[in-house]
Amino acid sequence: MIELFVRLILLIGVFAAVFLLSQVLLGLAWRNRQKFSAINRRLEMIAKGEDREEIVTRLRKNAPQSELELNGPLARPARAFQRMMFAANLPISAQQLLLLIGVLFAVLFIFALLGAGMAGFGWTPGVIFLLLVITGGLAVVFPLAYVSMRAQARRKQVEEQFPVALDVFVRALRSGHPIAAAIELLTEELEDPIGSEFGIVADEVAYGADLTEALDAMAERWDNPDMRMFVVSLAVQRETGGNLAEILESLARVIRERAVMYMKVRALSAEGRLTGLMLTVLPVFTLIGMFLVNPSFYLETALDPIFIFGFSFLILLFLAGVLWIRRLTDLKV
Repeated sequence: MIELFVRLILLIGVFAAVFLLSQVLLGLAWRNRQKFSAINRRLEMIAKGEDREEIVTRLRKNAPQSELELNGPLARPARAFQRMMFAANLPISAQQLLLLIGVLFAVLFIFALLGAGMAGFGWTPGVIFLLLVITGGLAVVFPLAYVSMRAQARRKQVEEQFPVALDVFVRALRSGHPIAAAIELLTEELEDPIGSEFGIVADEVAYGADLTEALDAMAERWDNPDMRMFVVSLAVQRETGGNLAEILESLARVIRERAVMYMKVRALSAEGRLTGLMLTVLPVFTLIGMFLVNPSFYLETALDPIFIFGFSFLILLFLAGVLWIRRLTDLKV
C-alpha cells in the first residue's frame, strides 16, 4: 500500500514537472513570436521588404471595381459578389473562384452521369435534372456559402474594430498629431482587417491620392455606413472647421450605442433567426445527404415523366420560402 502511494506521488510529481516545463517553454515561444511578428498583414509584408505599391495591390485584391458597369438584373448580384470576395480575403480572385466552381461542377456532374448510367437508370431528362440539382448544391451552393460565412465574419470584425479605431484616432488628434499621422498610427496599432485597411489609405495618400477619396474608397470596399459617416465628418470639418476630435468621439459613442441596440434586437430575435436558418439549410442537407446514402431512391423517382414538373415546383416553393424567411429575419437597426 505504501509503495503504491509513493508511486502515485512520483507520477504526480513527474506530471507536474513536465506540465510546468511545457508551460514555460510555450510561454517563451509565444513571447518571442509576439516580439518578432507584426500586428497586421501590411506591417508583416513591409518587414519582409516588399514594395509598397505591390503591397497595396495585394491588399486590394478582389476589391469592387468602380469601373465595372453592368445593367439589368445582374448589376446588384455582381456588385454583391465582388464585395463578398473582397471581405472573405481569399488567396484567389473572383474569376479563379468561379472557374474552380465551374470545373468542380462539371467533374461531379460527369461522374454522377457515369454512375447513374452504370447503375442502369439511363440518362432520362428527369435523371439529368436531378443530377444537375445535386451537383449544383455540392459544387456551387456549399463553396459560396463558405465564402459568404467567411465574409460575414470579417465584416463583423471590422464593425467591432471601427469604434476602437475612432478612439485611437481621437486620442492622436488630441495629442497634437495631424490627420495623416493619426491614420499612420492606426496602421501600427490595430490588427487586421482594419489595420491593413487604414494602411492602404495611408499608402494611397503617400502616393498622392486625396485623403477623403481614399477613405471613401475604403468605405465603398466594405459597404460600411459607419465608415461613410467618418468620411463625411472629415470632409465637413475640412470645409467648415470645428473640433474634429469631439465630432469623432460623438460618432464613436453613437456607433457603440447602436451596436448595443443591435445586439439586443438579435438576442430577442434569436429564436426566429435560428428557425429560419434551419428551415433554409435542412432541406438542402437532407436532399444531398439522402442522395449520397441511397441514390437509387431518388433516381428511380426521377424516371417518372412528371418528376421534372413536380421537382421544379418544389424548388420554386423552396426559393420563395427562403426569400420570405430572409425578409422576416432581416431586421434593420
